[in-house]
Amino acid sequence: MILMNEKSYTELMKIGAMKRQRRENFVQELYIDMLLSEIQLTVEKEKLLKKIDCAIDHRDKKDFYFLSKQLIEINKRFGT
Repeated sequence: MILMNEKSYTELMKIGAMKRQRRENFVQELYIDMLLSEIQLTVEKEKLLKKIDCAIDHRDKKDFYFLSKQLIEINKRFGT
C-alpha cells in the first residue's frame, strides 16, 4: 500500500513537471511569435520609409501619398 502511494506521488510529480514544461513552451513560443512580428513590422516600416524618402527626393506626390497610406495602415495593423 505504501509503495502504491509513492508511485502515485511520483506520477503526480511527473505530470506536474510535464504541465509546467508545456506552459513554459507555450510562453516561449508566444514570445518568439511576438519577436518575429516586431521584426516584420520594423523591416516593413524601414522599407516604406526609404521609399517615402525617395518619393520626397523626387517630388513624387502620388507615390508619397500612396506610400504614406501604406505606412498608416501598417501602424494601425500593429497598433503603433
